[in-house]
Amino acid sequence: MEKKSPTPVDRHIGTRVRRRRMALGMSQEALGDALGLTFQQVQKYEKGANRIGASRLLQIAGILDVGIEFFFDGLAEAGVRLPSAEKRGMAEFMAIADSDRLARSFVRLKDGEARRKVADLVEWLAASTEPATAAIDRRRQP
Repeated sequence: MEKKSPTPVDRHIGTRVRRRRMALGMSQEALGDALGLTFQQVQKYEKGANRIGASRLLQIAGILDVGIEFFFDGLAEAGVRLPSAEKRGMAEFMAIADSDRLARSFVRLKDGEARRKVADLVEWLAASTEPATAAIDRRRQP
């Protein structure tokens, strides 16, 4: 099996790990100890020589007290092509608990006008300054 070489994303994430670790005044050895790794492995992560798996990156985020998105900030400036806003929006939608139910029901609507009205309703609820459930409950009252 051929070992995959690091990508610009791997190097960017490693740089972000190093930057945050140093901002906290933490040594590679201290981060390694917290992760159960040697400082050499941390060094390889930071140089982008070794890829950081998703669960390990989440562990590092916790130790360095940052959100997981911290490691991806600045990717576009580093020359990495990112998914379009439309694709990111779809990914965010699919991550919502009721999205599959909403999508299946929406597809079953055969009437184009009904689909437009449902889309209008969802947009209205999303733009509302009050919680959506309160607005719906108020509309149900006589």
